[in-house]
Amino acid sequence: MKYLFFSWLVVFVGSWIIYVQYSTYTELCRGKDCKKIICDKYKTGVIDGPACNSLCVTETLYFGKCLSTKPNNQMYLGIWGNLPGVVKCQMEQALHLDFGTELEPRKEIVLFDKPTRGTTVQKFKEMVYSLFKAKLGDQGNLSELVNLILTVADGDKDGQVSLGEAKSAWALLQLNEFLLMVILQDKEHTPKLMGFCGDLYVMESVEYTSLYGISLPWVIELFIPSGFRRSMDQLFTPSWPRKAKIAIGLLEFVEDVFHGPYGNFLMCDISAKNLGYNDKYDLKMVDMRKIVPETNLKEIIKDRHCESDLDCVYGTDCRTSCDQSTMKCTSEVIQPNLAKACQLLKDYLLRGAPSEIREELEKQLYSCIALKVTAHQMEMEHSLILNNLKTLLWKKISYTNDS
Repeated sequence: MKYLFFSWLVVFVGSWIIYVQYSTYTELCRGKDCKKIICDKYKTGVIDGPACNSLCVTETLYFGKCLSTKPNNQMYLGIWGNLPGVVKCQMEQALHLDFGTELEPRKEIVLFDKPTRGTTVQKFKEMVYSLFKAKLGDQGNLSELVNLILTVADGDKDGQVSLGEAKSAWALLQLNEFLLMVILQDKEHTPKLMGFCGDLYVMESVEYTSLYGISLPWVIELFIPSGFRRSMDQLFTPSWPRKAKIAIGLLEFVEDVFHGPYGNFLMCDISAKNLGYNDKYDLKMVDMRKIVPETNLKEIIKDRHCESDLDCVYGTDCRTSCDQSTMKCTSEVIQPNLAKACQLLKDYLLRGAPSEIREELEKQLYSCIALKVTAHQMEMEHSLILNNLKTLLWKKISYTNDS
């Protein structure tokens, strides 16, 4: 009888856990709702884009495995014809940065409301220019970026931007990841934009979607202790030369977003789950939604009320300090992207590092982690540390098959 009771208890608890997890899954994964909203707007002529017909008419673009971590940011593995991709869709407005608070639900009265009928191409360019000035600061070459956006917005490549295409482009430009993909479209470590429809967009998929570990079914993940899981992650990393090549890719991406052609972008969630790599061990960004323009972040955070420095954080990694005299957050982010990248790479690179470079590698990584935005001649120090790390890693793997 005792064994029967314990058997029943195990079944009951297991069933309850599975039910709770399934309920969470259905809340997180709202792909059908996303598709319905987008396709209703497309079929009534409100929006347009190169992915619309495939998504809503021929149905050759479809959602596969759900990767969403928040209900308002839908993310799926997808297939478009014969090409794999990642489909992303915003289920709620993303018109401003949030600091741990939920955004207001998407409202039909404001969804795809701009530009309005009768807006000329010149007026639309002025709208986009003003948006970029607010997001990126008063850069001298914003007009070039505006022209680049119009080229991307012309999804059917007929030389004209229709009202539906303009509405889609305007909605997408509120999203920092989309803007960054356009700005860095020719860079090796940025995923390519495959197409869009409204504020749904499809980007290049990456074969390996985390620096660490293996992908396990969520039911199994429930029963694995976190400490054991971290040990498993370390066991299933690539060989050290391949890790070095992936690390070099991350350092190169940091260069791409540090004072790039349209200003500086801040990486506000540098975690292993947001980075991936392909079968050649070239790093590819998986999720760039928490990479934000520095000007944009400063403008929003500078007057935020705070009690301590803990109140002055965006994402997990962009931190400013709390001015106790005014009880307002300061606008200067404390750590540069490079220091945060080195913090992530420290254990990743030191485990299994060749003995002849381990001491020097450890020294350079700790110097990198200590880098502060307020440091004297920070930009020079930033460049020196970054180049030293890349040189050390390349020198060690340049004559191996993994290079």
